[in-house]
Amino acid sequence: EILPPSIRLPPMAARKALLATAGLTTYGASSYAAFLYFSPPRKKKNDASATSPCACGSSCVADPLRNARYDVLAPDYDAKIDLDETLMGIGLLRRCLLFFHAAGDVLEVGAGTGRNLPYYRADQRVTLTDASPAMVAVLRDKLPRSTKMTAERSDGARLGERWGADAFDTVVDTFGLCSFDDPVGVLRQMRRVCRPDGKILLLEHGRTKKWDFLNRMLDDSAEEHAREWGCVWNRDIDRILEEAGLEAEVQRTWHFGTTYYLVCRPNSKEVTAELRTNCGSK
Repeated sequence: EILPPSIRLPPMAARKALLATAGLTTYGASSYAAFLYFSPPRKKKNDASATSPCACGSSCVADPLRNARYDVLAPDYDAKIDLDETLMGIGLLRRCLLFFHAAGDVLEVGAGTGRNLPYYRADQRVTLTDASPAMVAVLRDKLPRSTKMTAERSDGARLGERWGADAFDTVVDTFGLCSFDDPVGVLRQMRRVCRPDGKILLLEHGRTKKWDFLNRMLDDSAEEHAREWGCVWNRDIDRILEEAGLEAEVQRTWHFGTTYYLVCRPNSKEVTAELRTNCGSK
């Protein structure tokens, strides 16, 4: 035998599955890099065409009405991103995050059209929220009958006002920090409504820690992307976590370090009395 008796190749079916998975991963990563590379460059601020669609008159990234894009996108949102998420393996990341870590009473913030719905257990008690009424309408249509899942419109910056402290065992946000005007404030609110022994689960996109050329691409296309999708995709996730007082017990990155898989504890850093008793974002 070429190989020692203690070493055996996996069955042919397993090898084919591994090759297929590797091929899809490589293709997805290449497609993502190409998408970043060929995205339209950021327009100069003195170019009127670059700022005219934005109510603030200077930056779509800072536009207070940027989130109105989600109401426009909602009816066709799933169709627009299904292929991209499939090629990039986002569904698998969603499944792993929720299967291994979501427990007890769950609150999902920025649930959008409910792309996490297939990955929750059927008997799980889940409250899904989003600030966009159009997104919530699509989400409600997807809710299975005879379920413990509910959907409502709610502002991520005011979770404490809605539910009070220590209301949920698990708080989830997937690809939502890019949409909030104050992501640090929203994370602080998520800490407030999460029980001290609970978990905050995040799947986000942002700046890579290793590849400066990718960060430049994200920066150069940030205005165009925010104008089209309402999403600020070049945020510093580590800095946001630090300012919110969160530390990740589990942190993995994908897609050249631009996708973050995070499992955090609400009390990973000292929680002030103000955070646990007041409704403010601090």
